[in-house]
This record gives sequence, structure tokens and C-alpha cells, in this order.
Amino acid sequence: MTGIVIVGAGQAGAALAAKLRTLGYTGALTMIGDEASLPYQRPPLSKGYLLGEVTQEQLYLRAPAYWDAQNVTLRLGARVTAIDRIAKTVQVGAETVPYDQLALTTGSCPRRLPAAIGGDLPGVHTLRTLADIDAMAPDFQAGRKLLIVGGGYIGLEAAAVGARLGLTVALVEMAPRILQRVAAPETSDYFRALHADHGVTIHENTGLERLTGTRRVTGAILSDGSTIKADLVIAGVGVRPMTALAEDAGLQIDQGICTDEQGRSSDASIWAAGDCASFPYRGGRIRLESVGNAIAQAEIVAENMLGAGKPYAAKPWFWSDQYDVKLQIAGLNTGYDRIVPRRMDSGAVSFWYYRGARLIALDAMNDARAYMIGKRLIEAGKSPDPAAISDPETDLKSLLK
Repeated sequence: MTGIVIVGAGQAGAALAAKLRTLGYTGALTMIGDEASLPYQRPPLSKGYLLGEVTQEQLYLRAPAYWDAQNVTLRLGARVTAIDRIAKTVQVGAETVPYDQLALTTGSCPRRLPAAIGGDLPGVHTLRTLADIDAMAPDFQAGRKLLIVGGGYIGLEAAAVGARLGLTVALVEMAPRILQRVAAPETSDYFRALHADHGVTIHENTGLERLTGTRRVTGAILSDGSTIKADLVIAGVGVRPMTALAEDAGLQIDQGICTDEQGRSSDASIWAAGDCASFPYRGGRIRLESVGNAIAQAEIVAENMLGAGKPYAAKPWFWSDQYDVKLQIAGLNTGYDRIVPRRMDSGAVSFWYYRGARLIALDAMNDARAYMIGKRLIEAGKSPDPAAISDPETDLKSLLK
């Protein structure tokens, strides 16, 4: 029985399958995922789930009964090992599964610390899957020493959870500042101060020389020669797109699985969406790692698999929760040359990124109004006078006119 096969049962895969059924596709639909769990949300893993505030069932993207009701065949805990583009089949263990059209929503995986520096020691963790969190949760006990390697959003979120649970938290970032790759110095300063207020020690411009311990990690030697004791370590050193399956099948790879503006790969019968896919964007090519992109791109791919022929117009947005601060990000700040701060008496802060006279992005901390209006301005191509943005008396909504 042929039909549509989706490889990857995460946010993008689930959104694609659901959209196909919503659009009226009644053919065979199979989704294959290498995790045993039903499709679930990843963002709460490093926050609510690790804190014990969210159950596994609450993470599910759809109720278990949904998939049966929609006649979606779920192959969970199963790994696709090969794609035969000529025969139009995928290999799952000893079984060959045929397809008319194939969607790759394989996502991304965390980069791990090298074994040569102790990255394979027990007590060293990554943050990506339910299994990752379940493995580290018993170690999150008040009084223990937690070392975070990497000062991006994942590392900072893990640091916040550790501090809330009463662990002694240290974070090491080899770049000159935390969030250097993704945010302005002003945003880095904000979050450095926030974490300091909660007792987190941040070591910037400091690399990890090696982890110490034999049967289990006990600490770390840093590039400046200093040492840190650690009962557990979390590596938050980025992710990489899961492209091996596509590469082995001979598909074009460029920053990820290379797709056209509709989400089609270099094989007309194979599509890609989510963290694993790169796509045309403003004269270049990008790959976005976000829930918003995974859903929006997957839904466009679903439409195009059924013949819609629609281009995907990305509208980048992201978020991060740390302590009682919600950071909301709109746009992409690549190439900014000016930051315009907006500070409110309520404590809400936003930083607006300009490239020349053009507004291209903003970071909003506990300022949902600034985020929502800024996002609309960016998507509409409107760039208000920076003086109006920085004036807390300005009614931001008036800038939309």
C-alpha cells in the first residue's frame, strides 16, 4: 500500500500529518519516528518537565486517540536506515515501506562533548529528548553542583531550572559573552545580570579543557587553568541537522536538506521541513530551529504535496523562558548595526535591531505588547523612527498606521 510516508515524528512531522488530513487527504499516511513516545513538544522538556510541573502526557502534541481517528499509521521506536529513490521505498529494520511521496522531518540532534575530554562520562547529559530528561532528572537535587557548558538559550534555560531547584550552578562559555551568536550585547547583559541575581556563576571567554572523573564526572578543568567541581554536566553547545539519511540517498545538502521555496528536495518526490531543512530566504538560504518554523513550514509542505504550489514565506519568531522572564524574539538580527532600547517603568525591556534605517528584529523581555507590535512592523516592512521606539510614552500601536 503506497501513499505518503513521513520520516520523523516530532513537531514538523506531526504538523504535516495533521494538515494533510485537514486538507482532505484520505490516502495511506504513515509517520515513522525513532523515539518510542507519541509525538510531543520539546520546549517544555528543559523547563516544565524537568521541574516536574508538566507530565509526559501533557507534552503530547495530540491525544493518543487522535492518530487512530485520523487513520495515521504510527511506527514509533523505529528507525529508517535507507531511502531507495528508484524503488521509492524506505527501509525500516527488515521491512521495506513504499511511498508515493516522502517527507523528511528528521529534526536536529545535540552536539556532544568529545569523548577525548570526558564527554562520555556518566553524569554528562544533553537536552533534546524525553529520555535525556528522564536520565538527568534524578541528579537534579538541591545542593548538588551543576556545570553547564555553553551559554546559548538552551544552556541558560537549564541553568535557570537548576538554580530554581537549589543546585549550585556554574556556566562556561568560550565566546567573549553569552548569547554572542544570537543576540546583541544588551540582551547578553540583561540575562547575565538575571542569572547572577539567582546565584549562577558565569565564566565567559573561558573554554572547557576537559572533564574530570573516572566512573562518573566529578568536575572540570577550564582553559584558564581553574577547576570546577561538578556532580553533573549539561552540554548546551548547539545542534546539527539530521541529514545523514538524506545524504546517503544522494539528496542535495546545503546547511541542511536543501529544498526549494515550496519545500521540495532535489528529488521531486521527496520533501523536507523543520530543523533539518534549509530553504531560500531573501536572496540567500537559511535553516531555522524553532517550533514556529517547524509548524508553518510543515503545513505549507503538506499543501504543496497535494499540489498547491505555494512558496514558504518564513516569519521568524522564537522564545525562551528563564525564571520569571519571558523572552520573545521576532525577526532575524543578522547584519544589524544599531540597537534601540525601550525600557518601561514596569521593568519590561525590549531591544530593537536596525540595519541602517530598517527595523529587522527585536528582543522583548516581559513585554508582550512590544513583541506583538514589533513582529507586525517587521512583517509589514515598516521601520519606525528609533526615537519613537525608545520613548516609553510612545503608543507603539500608533506606529502600525
